[in-house]
Amino acid sequence: MSETLVGILGLLTIVAIVVTLFKSKTQPAIAFIVFPAILGLILVLGGRYSFDDLATMIKTGFNSTGPTAALFVFSVLYFGVMTDAGMFDVIIGKLMKLVGDNVIGVCLVTAIIALVGHLDGGGASTFCIVVPAMLPVYKRMHMRRTTLLRIAVLSMGVLNLMPWAGPTMRAASVLGMEAGSLWQTILPIQIFGIILALAHAFLAGVQEKKRGAGLHGKLADIEGIIDVEEAVIETKVETSELARPKLFFFNILLTIGVIAMLIWDVFPSYVPFMLGLSIALFVNYGFSAKMHKKLINLHAGPALMMCSTLMGAAVLMGILTTSLGADGAAIGKKVMVIPADATQSVVRCLAGIISNILPAALGKHLPVIIGILSVPLALAFDTDSYFYGMLPVMIGIGEAFGVNALPIAVAMVVCRNCATFISPMVPATLLGTGLAEVDIKDHIKASFFYVWGFSIICMIFAAIVGIMPL
Repeated sequence: MSETLVGILGLLTIVAIVVTLFKSKTQPAIAFIVFPAILGLILVLGGRYSFDDLATMIKTGFNSTGPTAALFVFSVLYFGVMTDAGMFDVIIGKLMKLVGDNVIGVCLVTAIIALVGHLDGGGASTFCIVVPAMLPVYKRMHMRRTTLLRIAVLSMGVLNLMPWAGPTMRAASVLGMEAGSLWQTILPIQIFGIILALAHAFLAGVQEKKRGAGLHGKLADIEGIIDVEEAVIETKVETSELARPKLFFFNILLTIGVIAMLIWDVFPSYVPFMLGLSIALFVNYGFSAKMHKKLINLHAGPALMMCSTLMGAAVLMGILTTSLGADGAAIGKKVMVIPADATQSVVRCLAGIISNILPAALGKHLPVIIGILSVPLALAFDTDSYFYGMLPVMIGIGEAFGVNALPIAVAMVVCRNCATFISPMVPATLLGTGLAEVDIKDHIKASFFYVWGFSIICMIFAAIVGIMPL
């Protein structure tokens, strides 16, 4: 089976998943399992892989998404317990006093929290900071949860250009330069992007206000939004016995400690939430197995649903992104040049097809074309495959036309970063949508064209200031 055919099959698989999700034919977890499994079976019958190879690929996928699944389970439980204890009620009260009945102010506060929270470069930890803090406010003010996510992901995408963030480090390693040097090149774009992210938050606030959002807004069932005011009242009645207002400052300090451990980045990201949950249960609710079980059961449903989605994504990631050596062992996605006798991953084959199509028609305009295509490609490529698999290929093509490697890398870093957290290939995206109680398809629908336009505006700015050639 030729690599071209493998790449085409991979593309068809991705298209099938996206179409199925957008048409609400099944849950994401099922789509992430069924279509890659069909692809895997075709590749086995075509002689490219054996069933043992397929098993190795799926196991490799679980190695990449397993930690995020654990993070999600314990972060949902932790923030659920904090909500039951009433910590967020106090925070919400302060925020409401700060912004009043100002929908635009809520959107700007969301963007600022996302910008500050993403200074550590961790998408999962930023979602864990932004979404639990702001989601109750959005519900109370009848604002769409998809708007919360869109504001957050655009702000996070801009901050993801920091030299210690994953995409910038990956691109710098491919270029053979220091991440700090690459960041200095793209710093003007980042500053412009921050301003643009705040402008978008303002625009989102105007849009929400026009549709009737606000403390006194009366919205019916619009785009799946229920009467959240009644839901909040019912929830407060059910959980009033769980409130622990006297322990507010302890819970705040505990939450700050959990976030500090995330930023410290010594332990796996799920460990702070495991410890935080255990401490929160004992301090807030004593040594009562019955009470602890009740609290965990209250939040087990969302945690299980999202965990199943991440497990499905593991199958998707494993089958699409794993290359195999001649000995059948998985090759890390960070390996830029795989051995000649190795079997390239489906995504690498797809990158090869793209590289063969682009040069003849586009030549010296490669950075611009890559910039325009980066957001759609982000839905098909995980971060490692994009930078370690596709970027070296694009640099090689550019060299044949006299195009420097740096503008190509800048285009791929800046424009792709905008779309990082709408991609189902990025586990943190699934974490964010789960915390916000939003389907991945609704998140992509609500954000895709905003994100795409955002990236193109950033690219035009880069061309104006001379960082990228047109």
